[in-house]
Amino acid sequence: MRHRDDARPGAAGTADRTGAAGAADAADAADAADATSPTGTRSDGPALHDRHWARDVRGSTGCAAALLALLLLLDWASGSLTWWHAALWAALAVLLFLVLCPARVSAGEGWLASRSLLRGRAVRTDLLVSVRSPDGVCRRVVLRDALGGRVEIDPEVLMVNPDIWYRLDADAWTSSLRGCPQYDPDGLRSLAEQVERETARSVFRISGLE
Repeated sequence: MRHRDDARPGAAGTADRTGAAGAADAADAADAADATSPTGTRSDGPALHDRHWARDVRGSTGCAAALLALLLLLDWASGSLTWWHAALWAALAVLLFLVLCPARVSAGEGWLASRSLLRGRAVRTDLLVSVRSPDGVCRRVVLRDALGGRVEIDPEVLMVNPDIWYRLDADAWTSSLRGCPQYDPDGLRSLAEQVERETARSVFRISGLE
């Protein structure tokens, strides 16, 4: 009896350690799931948003509406306007709107997200491993994190929203302090130079010195 009684605490201790390890693994998995969610990590501060997004959406809507009105007017003037012609022109206008409508960029402590009409993506900026600007007709900045997150944004968003840029820059510094491997360290430096150059140009333009 004494032998069985003495063995029970050890078994209980082993079970407790096993349960604790399982709970720790579950917590790590939950943290990883939270990190890859569209809203990024849990942040104490308020989210920052692109201040010019609503204006750009209105511009996209205006272009699509102008195209639709022009096509309907031309079709009506030629006497060939029918309901299926109108439906076709409306579809073209909607397609133009989808192409022109910008994604809404938002950021907070440790995360940056980009949400378009069709999908949203997020990246952990405090675990950033790559910042690239691929060559091409459309200027884009590609951000990648250590968890596999990937976001593409227009660099103009960072230039006209200094608060988002400073948040990204601070989190990238946090990422480097955590030892995240920087596969393209020159990418962020080049982006910083672009933002600072555009900011200085805006200051000169507002001051009338340009």
